Amino acid sequence: MATADRPASADHVELHGARTAETYARAGFGATVPRGANPALVVVDLTRGFTEPDFPSGAELTAEVTATAVLVEQARQAGVPVIYTVISYSPAEADGNAIAWLRKAPGMRALRDGTDAVALDPRLDVTARDHVLVKKGASAFHGTGLAALLTGLGVDTTIVCGATTSGCVRATAVDAVQSGFDTLVVREACGDRARGPHDAALFDLHAKYADVIDLYEALEYVGSLPAPRARTAAID
Repeated sequence: MATADRPASADHVELHGARTAETYARAGFGATVPRGANPALVVVDLTRGFTEPDFPSGAELTAEVTATAVLVEQARQAGVPVIYTVISYSPAEADGNAIAWLRKAPGMRALRDGTDAVALDPRLDVTARDHVLVKKGASAFHGTGLAALLTGLGVDTTIVCGATTSGCVRATAVDAVQSGFDTLVVREACGDRARGPHDAALFDLHAKYADVIDLYEALEYVGSLPAPRARTAAID
């Protein structure tokens, strides 16, 4: 089931009920995340194995890929770094028993080095200026150099999108906050295999870890940033 058929609301009250919203508000969740002057766009796992329904691990994510492409274009114009992540396993990793996640989710074993499943969706504009990180687990931070890369780039805010919302997007957003970055998740640019996990993940992220924002707000934020040279001078 694709997730593009109906937008999830920012507060998700229609999914969880007014009582849940009141409970979370009383607990002090849902504060607004600062928007820094030096964001980076982290595009999580929009590879063919996730964005095309013909792959066992995939879903129809045309709308989400399209939204991401628009966001990437705006990021380029603003001089915002674009970082793509890919899940890919060597034959030894895919066929072995050393990776615990593959024991729980054996379908991920099909994401093998050099196959079509691990190729970034061709509808995305990937250039030599972009960073592409290969990961072995859900979070883009686990076992990769992403935190160091973001720090080296002077990033203060991560804008996260991709697939799947309830899996790798959620794990990446949580780890982004735990790594010290204010985090935004772009609703229309996130997709999942089913509506329920998608909505639940966005609700939880918005309550505790990130601001879940719509595409228009993300584009407005990126478009309002100072010129790249001014931002670089501020870092220096």
